[in-house]
Amino acid sequence: MSAHIHQLSCSPGGVPKRAIHAGRIHVGGLADDWQTNREHHGGPDRAVCLFPLELIETLRNEGHPIVPGAVGENITMAGVDWSRVVPGARLQLGEHAVLEIVSYTAPCRTIRAAFHDGNFNRISQNTNPGCARVYARVLTEGDVQAGDPIQLLDAANGIARPEQSA
Repeated sequence: MSAHIHQLSCSPGGVPKRAIHAGRIHVGGLADDWQTNREHHGGPDRAVCLFPLELIETLRNEGHPIVPGAVGENITMAGVDWSRVVPGARLQLGEHAVLEIVSYTAPCRTIRAAFHDGNFNRISQNTNPGCARVYARVLTEGDVQAGDPIQLLDAANGIARPEQSA
């Protein structure tokens, strides 16, 4: 199956974020989404939070009660080679939206309910490299919906490279 948006999630503040079918990504993030702690979340370089469905499934297999949106991600992606979603990478979502990954997202205690032992550091880049959520800035705004394709772009020349699951 090719890479796609599994779920879009938003909330008026805090977690878990709830599933929505479609939304608009703009420079401020996903429309109708808000972050309670604006010191550490939101803003142009933290406009959109992404996390892969495959890691959520791995965590669930470890016994954690995590579901899409539980750790504050706006976009749960499926079929993406997560090892390639690193700072500097660019992703096209749907027909128009383009995001650039800026940083790994540091976990905090507000997401501890998604972990059976409360150990939110399970998704820390520092302690478990490759298991962290990422923050992205919006380079091109656009409407997106669950099921839309995701393409990893070659940042040097803007060429789309379709993501395929292994």
